[in-house]
Amino acid sequence: VQLVESGGGLVQPGGSLRLSCAGSGFTFSSYAMSWYRQAPGKERELVARIFSADGRTNYADSVKGRFTISRDNAKNTVYLQMNSLKPEDTAVYYCNAYYRSNGYWGQGIQVTVSS
Repeated sequence: VQLVESGGGLVQPGGSLRLSCAGSGFTFSSYAMSWYRQAPGKERELVARIFSADGRTNYADSVKGRFTISRDNAKNTVYLQMNSLKPEDTAVYYCNAYYRSNGYWGQGIQVTVSS
């Protein structure tokens, strides 16, 4: 099983980034896919989740209206479009796949929002 994140980097406040997470080794379409983040000195927190069955989404209050999660089951990929980025969005972002009792994590990717 692999989850490989890409698309992170350094962006100025107000800018945008799109993270991608490509999954392999499991039935991607059956899994709820999520993005978490962890800032230095803070606990890992859920940013956004998209469910497998109906595509329903959940967002942390801090990113509602700015971030959009989506998935392409044909490409085994989940995306996180991040707009209007703020310095407080700076963190390592992790992709997560979950189905019943099985959960997998990506290695994480750095997002830094700074001028």
